[in-house]
Amino acid sequence: MILTVTDAGVTAVFTPRGEIGFDTLPGVLARAQEVPHTATGVTWDLRQARFMDVAGLHLLIHQRLVCQGTGRILTVVGLQQQPKRLLDLAWELFPDNHWDDFLPGGLLAAAYWSPHHRP
Repeated sequence: MILTVTDAGVTAVFTPRGEIGFDTLPGVLARAQEVPHTATGVTWDLRQARFMDVAGLHLLIHQRLVCQGTGRILTVVGLQQQPKRLLDLAWELFPDNHWDDFLPGGLLAAAYWSPHHRP
């Protein structure tokens, strides 16, 4: 797993490459703490993350909670086929967790989300 972090002005952009699994999750979460205090947004660009298991779901929930707590805008883009299928399945089984927020057209994939924007 290679994780590239860029600071695009006021948005920190995380671009994981490879698989997001329980063996890579601790390192990814550690890097996710590198968001500059000046950042008002966090983007997870998953175009190069072709596979994720349940650890990827933990990562997304963790990032949603962190952004809610810090008032940052969270954006998720570039879901590949397998991670999208995993999120579809999670949404079907556990709709109360709002997994659809991460899917294309959902609140977090729509490039805008804040704690005050939830319908």
